Amino acid sequence: MEALIPVINKLQDVFNTIGTDAIHLPQICVVGTQSSGKSSVIESLVGRDFLPRGTGIVTRRPLVLQLVHVPQDSKERRAEDGTLAIPEWGKFLHTKEKIYSDFSEMRAEIERETDRMSGSNKGICPEPISLKIFSSHVVNLTLVDLPGLTKVPVGDQPEDIEVQIRDMILKYITNPNSIILAVTPANTDMATSEALKLAKTVDPDGRRTLAVITKLDLMDAGTDAMDMLCGRVIPIKLGILGVVNRSQADIKSYKTVEESLKDEASFLQRKYPAVASRNGTPYLAKTLNRLLMHHIRDCLPDLKTRVNILASQYQSIMNSYGEPVLDKGQTLLQIVTKFASAYCQTIDGTAKNIETSELCGGARICYIFHETFGKALESVDPLGGLSEFDILTAIRNATGPRPALFVPEVSFELLVKRQIRRLEEPSLRCVELVHEEMQRIVQHCGTEIQQEMLRFPRLYERIMDVVTAMLKMRLPPTNSMVENLVGIELSYINTKHPDFHDAAALVGSLLRESQRQLEQTTVPIGGRHLALTDGDNQESKLGINGHMQSGADAKNPFSPKPVNLLPEVPNGPSSRKLSSREQRDCEVIERLIRSYFLIVRKSIQDTVPKAIMHFLVSYCQVCQKCLSSCGIVLRGVLVKICGIFTLGYSLTIGMITVTLNPRLKS
Repeated sequence: MEALIPVINKLQDVFNTIGTDAIHLPQICVVGTQSSGKSSVIESLVGRDFLPRGTGIVTRRPLVLQLVHVPQDSKERRAEDGTLAIPEWGKFLHTKEKIYSDFSEMRAEIERETDRMSGSNKGICPEPISLKIFSSHVVNLTLVDLPGLTKVPVGDQPEDIEVQIRDMILKYITNPNSIILAVTPANTDMATSEALKLAKTVDPDGRRTLAVITKLDLMDAGTDAMDMLCGRVIPIKLGILGVVNRSQADIKSYKTVEESLKDEASFLQRKYPAVASRNGTPYLAKTLNRLLMHHIRDCLPDLKTRVNILASQYQSIMNSYGEPVLDKGQTLLQIVTKFASAYCQTIDGTAKNIETSELCGGARICYIFHETFGKALESVDPLGGLSEFDILTAIRNATGPRPALFVPEVSFELLVKRQIRRLEEPSLRCVELVHEEMQRIVQHCGTEIQQEMLRFPRLYERIMDVVTAMLKMRLPPTNSMVENLVGIELSYINTKHPDFHDAAALVGSLLRESQRQLEQTTVPIGGRHLALTDGDNQESKLGINGHMQSGADAKNPFSPKPVNLLPEVPNGPSSRKLSSREQRDCEVIERLIRSYFLIVRKSIQDTVPKAIMHFLVSYCQVCQKCLSSCGIVLRGVLVKICGIFTLGYSLTIGMITVTLNPRLKS
């Protein structure tokens, strides 16, 4: 039976190390109000002064205290810890194997660790401190010293400090395998005990609650605690024990625990002789040891079942990780090689397990090029955003102050560049879609490599970081190249393009037909012929201010008019009907723009995917293929892969460094 508590202590250490409460382990939780004497009871059980003491809230973090009985003649156990010459010692879980033989150093370490997590101004923290004390004067016990219940926040404590401490205590005492040690001062009414009230909420039957009455020597004169100790006030199934604590004056006068235990025994014999043998700190230690062992015995079948279930679950998880890694360099090289091969095969469509439910890898990139990007370009109207007024205005602005006999070429270039520039946005969007798909391939490049990556999640994260950074590094030059492709088309309008010949011939026929119409409307003036268009005939009937002339003004078109009657220059679309010549000019420009825009769009639709493949997709494929022939440098358990890529780029992300084949430089 005595061997059960050390086994539970080992399980407690395991779960404290991994930071989880997968199993509810049997332990004794010390609950009480602030300054009720909880820490004094624990120090009396240990027989040493090692806990922080003072007024106000002192215990601000849960303290998991494991008392391990080590006989004085147990040389084997003491030799393991190197403590043959030390009668008593302690170990903290957070300081690993450091041994504390001085209990004042233990107190200082508890205060430092508490201040580190909770601050130095009365703050609290739910993270426990684990301390194991080895001694020949203690019995095997596992205690949890919890912060005392309080009402009013002080210092840096939040306004809901009462709720936080209550929730922290409930987290421990709701464990059905825990024993609740409810500490209540004797100089208060037991019916108002917060500790017993809290214990009753989680243990209404009282099957795992033990009450301790402290400060028996501080009761008012003429009163005693006999009714409380005998259970006449509030009956407790596991019993009620009384103890005498050291006062603050005793602590300041450095009164030892041994002396206080002697004074406690004499006080109980003098004040409560009938129940003196069933009270006091020594009897409390034996009772707690007995209760804990019996409680562990009762909980052992469920604990064993739970441990076996968890062991089988984690064993299956360990088996899924594969065989133990003997050669780290070889294992790493194999994983990187498999990843690089799977990545390239997913893009090329040569993967072993081809997806049948949806498009993936290179097929999605192909769909982006020929479906998404193609439809986006086709949706761009060659004359979108251009009105007849815009075209007519461009023609007039290109001719300056002189009326034009023919359509100026400058207006065509100005308008067609405006339309070509609209192809840049869908082209850059195509780059973005391919970049997103390349990142998506990293996460879906084969089930086999995914299983391998599950074994080494941190390595998988580093590889993901490297590939993501490489794709991000290639995005600016790809975007720049696509912008340059559009800029190339804007820099030179090639009207001698072979495909543009038909449109030019059509425009020539339109111009010849217009010339014949002009010849039919010419009138002789002084032996010459002057062509009058409909617009000219209309303007001859209008005055300088645009109004119809009549009478003498009509006969004398050069009669002077006031300057202030000039109309304003129009800034917006004119509501008047276009003349036949203006309609012809607009139609010529529209046909030229449409024809040349379709030529450029066809070129962009062909060259943008090629640029993306060269600067982004093919580049990353080359880099991934080079990973399989890279050199690996191991530094402890962390691996660095450092690389010099095809265009001389080097990329170092996290702790991975890949050095690529130097032959790529050629």
